[in-house]
Amino acid sequence: MENETSIRKLLETYYSGFAQKQGWEETIADDFRYTGGDMTKTTPIVGKAAYVEVIKRFSRVFQSMRVLNMIVDGDKACVIGNYDYLFPNGAVMNGNVAEIWTAKNGKLDSLTIYFDTLTFDKNIPKPVA
Repeated sequence: MENETSIRKLLETYYSGFAQKQGWEETIADDFRYTGGDMTKTTPIVGKAAYVEVIKRFSRVFQSMRVLNMIVDGDKACVIGNYDYLFPNGAVMNGNVAEIWTAKNGKLDSLTIYFDTLTFDKNIPKPVA
């Protein structure tokens, strides 16, 4: 039960800051592992700094977010987040994201997300190489 309270508190702090686009970083472990954005690449991005960069890019697209549901089981949790997006091409939409978390040593240790990647591909211009 203590672990469930701990990860729940971490996630509440994370999402409170994440919705405001500041103050969430303190909950992330230095060796954080993130998988998402392109489910054909299942090798995680490793490191807090790398995840912060991912979120900097994502923060340009989402306007607001809220937690719809949070299920905590020991040191693991599943959160359904609901996001309002404004894409660079002007498209506006709302969507849910399934976010699977683990915690270790008082920090969020990993995250795997599942969302509609096709919509992002259609609405975000690709960098020219």
